[in-house]
Amino acid sequence: MNAKAAQRHEVLVLGAGYAGLSTTIQLAARTRKRGNLQVTLINPYDTFTERLRLHMTATGQDTARLRLPELLDGTGAGFVRGWVTAVDAEAETVRIDDDRTMRYDTLVYGLGSIADTVAVPGVDDHAYTLNSPEDAVVLADRLSRIDGETVVVCGSGLTGIEAAAEIAERHPELQVILLGRQEPGASMHPKAKTYLDAAFARLGVRVRSGVDVVKVLPDGVELADGSGVPAGAVLWTSGTRVSPLAAAAGLTIDERGRVVTDGALRSVSHPDIYAVGDAAAIRQGYGVMHGTCQGGMPTGVHAALSILRVLAGKEPKPFRFGYYHTPVSLGRNDAVVQFTRPDDSPRRIVLTGKRAAKYKETVTAAPWPTFARMKRMPVSGAFWPHGGRYTRIRSAK
Repeated sequence: MNAKAAQRHEVLVLGAGYAGLSTTIQLAARTRKRGNLQVTLINPYDTFTERLRLHMTATGQDTARLRLPELLDGTGAGFVRGWVTAVDAEAETVRIDDDRTMRYDTLVYGLGSIADTVAVPGVDDHAYTLNSPEDAVVLADRLSRIDGETVVVCGSGLTGIEAAAEIAERHPELQVILLGRQEPGASMHPKAKTYLDAAFARLGVRVRSGVDVVKVLPDGVELADGSGVPAGAVLWTSGTRVSPLAAAAGLTIDERGRVVTDGALRSVSHPDIYAVGDAAAIRQGYGVMHGTCQGGMPTGVHAALSILRVLAGKEPKPFRFGYYHTPVSLGRNDAVVQFTRPDDSPRRIVLTGKRAAKYKETVTAAPWPTFARMKRMPVSGAFWPHGGRYTRIRSAK
């Protein structure tokens, strides 16, 4: 440890989602005047993916192109473009594109999650996803060429709800069917659920709940009861999976492959590795956090502050987070916002209509001024731009 401290301390951050980018900016901005610490962000693309807007991209709408080098400008952080293909936790190295190796002293694992396209036969071959802007553009092209046909959206979670509403609004010539095991909005307060149902009825979205899709075909889907739903396009939003790299590296993972962390967001098996965002199984008093954008940024900032405390010879403090809201777009000028208790259970407070749409847009756009403030000063306040209550700590000087 002493030998390492005498050298430059290398921190590698894997993945430039909301969590990984928050870690990078917070840590680099706080230490840019120190010559003994280097923060490097590694990501396959040099642009940031606004996952909250991919349903817009999928319907042919233009969204901002945010370049990572520009977002990192002034922080002192480095950027490496490439795919992480292996992590060697014993040698403390990361393999990039199978032809480069980078060493680390501290690793932040933030590779996130994508739609699970392997659990159900045919999904990988025949369904569209919203895993990336490129995937969304491919879907947008398909939607523009199937006039009068049916679009099946598989999965009644938030991504499926927003995508179904957006497609129905932008393509009224298409019939949109949403399939899912649960009713869309099942976890919402009845007032919010009623509004959501009415919005789908207005947009012409047909909902079939209590169904299991067991196979995706070139021209539709097959259900568990043996029936089928023909479609000109199938969008898959049902379930997520994480990268297998953590398991391959020998890190302790949960049943879904997420890195199991301690209270400070360190891997319980490899304390020099921190896990943030969707890639981490972070336990709170109400249970393990589920992947949302509102939790991603706080985990990233907390990991940065924990790293600073450890480097200063102090014990990191535990991460504490509570949910605040669930904003759901229902097209461009409509939305429903379900306010929640810290454990994500619904409160009676609900916002709907144009005010809710404006609220959702404010939330979606809020990270960029937040990142800009991070570059200039430590974060402050009890709430985050995507919502959520996060008890922050002061880092060591």
